[in-house]
Amino acid sequence: MPKSILVTLIIILIILFLLLTILKIGRVMFEKDAQETAALLFKSAEVKNIKIIHEEDLKGLPFAVQNWLRNSKVIGKQQIKTVRLKQEGRMRIKKDGPWMHSRANQYFTVDKPGFVWIADVKMAPFVKLSGLDTYKNGKGKMDIKLLSIFPVVDSEGPEINSGTMMRYLAELMWFPSAALSPYIKWDAVDKNTAKATMEYKGSTVSGTFYFNEKGDVLRFLGKRYKDVNGKYILSDWGGENKEFKEFAGIRIPSKSVIIWYEEESDFQWFEFEIKDIEFNQPSLYK
Repeated sequence: MPKSILVTLIIILIILFLLLTILKIGRVMFEKDAQETAALLFKSAEVKNIKIIHEEDLKGLPFAVQNWLRNSKVIGKQQIKTVRLKQEGRMRIKKDGPWMHSRANQYFTVDKPGFVWIADVKMAPFVKLSGLDTYKNGKGKMDIKLLSIFPVVDSEGPEINSGTMMRYLAELMWFPSAALSPYIKWDAVDKNTAKATMEYKGSTVSGTFYFNEKGDVLRFLGKRYKDVNGKYILSDWGGENKEFKEFAGIRIPSKSVIIWYEEESDFQWFEFEIKDIEFNQPSLYK
């Protein structure tokens, strides 16, 4: 082998090694930041001397909400103070775009409402997006990086605060006793529909929960800011639940789809399944 070719191969191997090292370091740093963010969220949670939920705690709530909480089997169980869950599904960025496989761990606190969502999205073989969405102290942030290094989305501000707060409101159906929180107000719409208003840290969002006769949450609908060509537009957003399952004795939606409801046609962009969920266990997945 000519010496020049050998030198070229060595240089290529060195460059590949350096690139792989940089990617590895980037991944480690992203995961470290995500884990620290989730740990800080749980640090503020109080999981001692947790109150048991009784039938009388449901008094004053709309019929649909009472029916839901009973059907969810929260009566006689501890109030849920923290949540950790695993999701698996697929998402897409555009209506005609390809579906991308996703996995995520998510952590919630209830007394001081907040969440941390840590996701991996497979765009192509060996190409991943890393996502870190947070809501804490009334503030939201969205951070998405290509290969855990290159910023794709780094957003915060009033619209993100509102959007992540709306997301928290919608997702409390996975930990139903949070419906009894003082920052949530319920108003009856009809026998199987109720409007929830969340007020926290000077901000307010509202959404409508649609139930069936049994008491399962079929659908959620609210207004959320959507990025349209660099501008935030308040749009109809929500989700529909396809299957239900009991985890630790609590019945919750286990398979769902997330949708932007648009005039021309709805944009169903995220489909997922809850693979695992644990309550009042404020520790991180390893």
